[in-house]
Amino acid sequence: MFYGEYEHTLDRKGRIIIPSKFRDALKEHYIERFFITRGLDKCLFMFAEDEWKLQEQKFKTMSFTKAEYRRFNRLFFSGASELIPDKQGRILIPSYLKDYAAIKREVYVIGVSNRIEIWSQHNWKDYYSVSKEAFEEVAEKLIE
Repeated sequence: MFYGEYEHTLDRKGRIIIPSKFRDALKEHYIERFFITRGLDKCLFMFAEDEWKLQEQKFKTMSFTKAEYRRFNRLFFSGASELIPDKQGRILIPSYLKDYAAIKREVYVIGVSNRIEIWSQHNWKDYYSVSKEAFEEVAEKLIE
C-alpha cells in the first residue's frame, strides 16, 4: 500500500506532512489512525491501525520468559505513540522518537509496503549508500 521515497522537512512546530501518494492510499483504505514507534536501523516505523494490531498480535505470542523477547517488546511498545494526521496530512512526531532516529529537520519518508518508515536525512543516505551495493546479492539469497 505504501511505496516510494520522499524528502520532507519538519515545519516550525516539528510536524511532517505525509506524502500525497500515501494520503491517497489512506483515503482509499479509510485509514485515519497510525501508530509510530522505534524501528530498526535507527528509523521510525509507522503502521496504520489495522496493521499495528496485526503486528501486536505477532509480538504477543513471544515468550516473556526469554530476555531477548522482553527487551524487544519493551522498547518497541514503550516507544509507541498513536497519531492522527491533521486535515493537511501533517503529523507531530514525539520528541523522544525524533531523538531515537536522530531526526533534526530534513527527513526521508519511505513506503515499505505495509508500513511507512521515517528516517533522518543523514541516516537514510548512509543506509542507502551501503545497502544499494548489496541489493542484487541479497536478492539472490532471498528470492527463489
